[in-house]
Amino acid sequence: MSYNTFANFYDELTDNISYPARAAYFDSIIRRFNPDASILLDLACGTGSLSIELAKLGYDVVGTDASQEMLSEAMQKKARALYGEDFEREEPSDPQIEKVLFLCQPMQELDMYGTIDAAVCALDSLNHITDAAVVQKVFDRVSLFMNPGAVFVFDVNSVYKHREVLGNQVFVFDREDVYCVWQNSYCEEGFQVQMDLDFFEYDAQTDRYTRTSESFCERAYTDEEIQSFIRNSGLKLLATYAADSFDPVQPDTQRIIYVAQKPAN
Repeated sequence: MSYNTFANFYDELTDNISYPARAAYFDSIIRRFNPDASILLDLACGTGSLSIELAKLGYDVVGTDASQEMLSEAMQKKARALYGEDFEREEPSDPQIEKVLFLCQPMQELDMYGTIDAAVCALDSLNHITDAAVVQKVFDRVSLFMNPGAVFVFDVNSVYKHREVLGNQVFVFDREDVYCVWQNSYCEEGFQVQMDLDFFEYDAQTDRYTRTSESFCERAYTDEEIQSFIRNSGLKLLATYAADSFDPVQPDTQRIIYVAQKPAN
């Protein structure tokens, strides 16, 4: 999945997400279990918003994503963070942001230049992989590059969310630059949701709307499956939380946070 079209509108359609708050939350988890973590992987980093916020917190961040279009947006965002919206600054504003490195890699083909102290994978990125064997490869690759004691924090959409919230629903987003119709179709086998998006972008010069489309599928994995991914990759499950909290997971939790660690021995 390349997100060719979605990359252009991703930030506008996810403007309800507070990336500083999410970065602070992930940071609090990482510091709880690995206080000296320094080098961090932002797996499936998308347009780089979380990568930049984590860099502001002092991490040396490597962001990876399979979509060249998403990473193009991320590079532009990094430049604006360093030099201002209109590039009015001659010197970069933050040396930590300047060090953020973006790499174009599928998750299951992760290839780092060295080892890492922490990894995050946010906003249901793992749900976009519908083949369990490929998900296992992702965990294996992340584990391979983790230092002993390193922490992997990731979130997933729950089976409950796919079945009760996303499945067979239609969502409409009316934003300043784009109108989006998001249609879902649910399949109980694999708890999969087929997502079909139509974007209508207004062109002021022609006074017309241009329609583009994007389709992808998400799969929800059971807790047993995810614990198996963690265990088979040589990691140890430390904790699970309900979304963006330290509360226990409930039957109607929509997003689940998992915390896994590379054993010291």
